[in-house]
Amino acid sequence: MNPFLKLLQHRTPLGWLQLRHDRGRLLVALAGIAFADVLMFMQLGFQNALYDSNTRLSRSLQADLVLVGPQMRNMQFLSTFSRRRLYQALDVPGVQSASALYSNLITWKNPQTRQERQVQAIGFDPNQPAFNLPEANQNLEAIKLPDRVLFDRTTRGEYEQAIAAFERGQSVTTEVERRTIQIAGLFTLGSSFAADGTLLTSDQTFLRLFPRREAGSISLGLIELQPGANPQQVAAALRSYLPNDVKVLTHAELVRVEEDYWKTQSPIGFIFGMGTTMAFFVGVVIVYQVLSTDVNAHLKEYATFKAMGYNNGYLLGVVFEEAIILAVLGFIPGVGLPLVLYQLAANATALPIFMTLSRVALVLVLTLVMCAMSGAIATRKLQAADPADMF
Repeated sequence: MNPFLKLLQHRTPLGWLQLRHDRGRLLVALAGIAFADVLMFMQLGFQNALYDSNTRLSRSLQADLVLVGPQMRNMQFLSTFSRRRLYQALDVPGVQSASALYSNLITWKNPQTRQERQVQAIGFDPNQPAFNLPEANQNLEAIKLPDRVLFDRTTRGEYEQAIAAFERGQSVTTEVERRTIQIAGLFTLGSSFAADGTLLTSDQTFLRLFPRREAGSISLGLIELQPGANPQQVAAALRSYLPNDVKVLTHAELVRVEEDYWKTQSPIGFIFGMGTTMAFFVGVVIVYQVLSTDVNAHLKEYATFKAMGYNNGYLLGVVFEEAIILAVLGFIPGVGLPLVLYQLAANATALPIFMTLSRVALVLVLTLVMCAMSGAIATRKLQAADPADMF
């Protein structure tokens, strides 16, 4: 047998015995660690939901390259530019097609409750699919008629009766900007932090909903490339050919730009990150209090060990053993409760909040680091203790 394993086999689990000796203190410590873990899981879950929900729209775009206005912040706040840039883009080798997309936040009445909600209205040419959404693309013919829209069935709010009525073949109408519109189809995309849902319609209907919007002022330009064309090379050619009043991004770059906005420029992303950090240090304080109290309660016993010849390394190992045990045992309830809370939050907000293995691994590592830091702080007095001063 390996000498190290043999040593572990015969080693007295002093850390575990000390923790188990005071069961009340142990339960309080585990509850504190679980509380810190739940806070971290919830903050990270909401943060991931922020990034995921607000990039759904950009990820579903059906385009190789995208033209955006220079002041574009995210898909809910797009700056406009001249439609003329699309025609100029067609002159660049490798470009197969260029289509316009209009976007704006709009207030509409819930057809079921008649309450006003803010949704994102998107208009495009139904002859050129703009999204990789099979349900929506199957109903493009329907929105060629005036005042017809496709409705996101996962829009935040109460829409069960309206959706059921549409699926039974009944006509479902509502009001948008004092104009009556009719739901012509359903699709699935999802809500976001910025909008309760999404409406897809034709460019002609969109311009009717926004009569002050000029047809030549578009929100996005969707570029499809010829087979075999290199996106990076064509993007570079477009950047050198088009004026500076428009930016050229690959599809992946557009998604990354929007995610970076929510991570670095949006206060919401900062708040969730700060919440995770605060939860971590709350856990450090809780575990430190437990370990520090335990060290003080057994200081004479530790001094006796030192008088018998045990070095500081052995005693530190005992404290770190307690820290690791607390981390593992406290993590078990700390990962179980968020599974329930995630489901409740997802049902209440219609946001993509769910547990991932990577998040479990991250919080476990943070919990181990949290408890190790607390153990390191709690052993400072132990290292300075002199056996002669203890008696």
